[in-house]
Amino acid sequence: MTLTDRRLRFLRRLALLCVVMVLAVTSLSAYLRLSKAGLGCADWPACYGQTLRHQQQGLAVPAEEQTATAAARLAHRITASMALLLVITMLMVCFGSQPVLLREGMLALALLGLALSLAVLGVWSSAARLPAVAMGNLLGGFMMLGLSVRLVFAGRPLHQPGLRPWVGVAIVLVLLQVALGVLVSASYAGLSCTSLSSCSLGEALRSADWGQLNPWREPVLDATPPVQPSGVLAHSLHRHMALLVALWVIPLGIAALRRGRRATGAVLLALLIAQLAVGLAMTVLALPLAPALAHNLLAAALLATLLTLF
Repeated sequence: MTLTDRRLRFLRRLALLCVVMVLAVTSLSAYLRLSKAGLGCADWPACYGQTLRHQQQGLAVPAEEQTATAAARLAHRITASMALLLVITMLMVCFGSQPVLLREGMLALALLGLALSLAVLGVWSSAARLPAVAMGNLLGGFMMLGLSVRLVFAGRPLHQPGLRPWVGVAIVLVLLQVALGVLVSASYAGLSCTSLSSCSLGEALRSADWGQLNPWREPVLDATPPVQPSGVLAHSLHRHMALLVALWVIPLGIAALRRGRRATGAVLLALLIAQLAVGLAMTVLALPLAPALAHNLLAAALLATLLTLF
């Protein structure tokens, strides 16, 4: 084994550890965001959006709410710092010796840029209430995950001939679905549709207030659930986009199975089925915290799996 091969193997191990760290960071970030929204609180659904209502009314956030998330916030900061150190180490592996691992080094540089941008966003937006902030945090974390997955396979061919354009479209659709999901969550529209039969897309489009899709618009909450009745459009779009993603990803999974990527195809289909099941459970059970966190984690895993085909 040559020195370059050893460096690539070490880089892949660091990248795999970075994938784990980024998954932990995005999961902790989701926990903080969803807990702040009120998911999992004792007097659900009356407490949904209670923290935001207190802030908008100039009231202090109850001390018990701050204490409940203190440990998760500390763990988030520690894990994010460890991920940043891993990225810097990967940069040193790529550029610290000859020959320079240029392709992998550019991916590591992009990772560093994202990590620093998210750190700045986290400091600047600690008290921000705009959905755009939550979207930036989660999409930035998912982009870091994608780059880390690419580095896990450094020096190895990934894409399947003939499938790459279709996989690229699938990745875009998943990212759009993730963005819609964060918009629903951060705009407190989770209870805007209370059953599987509600939220007709046609009706939502006819009565649409398109301003509700503006992530730079702070949510205005009712005193009682459904809290954000004007969030029907975002919620309906999120539900129907899930069907579009499924219709696109299922043939991809089957194609991967037929072209020799059986493990990848099987995992892709299993993740999709699990994600749809968790989404249904969230609707039927009225947004319990554990399925909501699983929804976030499964979306990250689905994106990472698609990237192994790209």
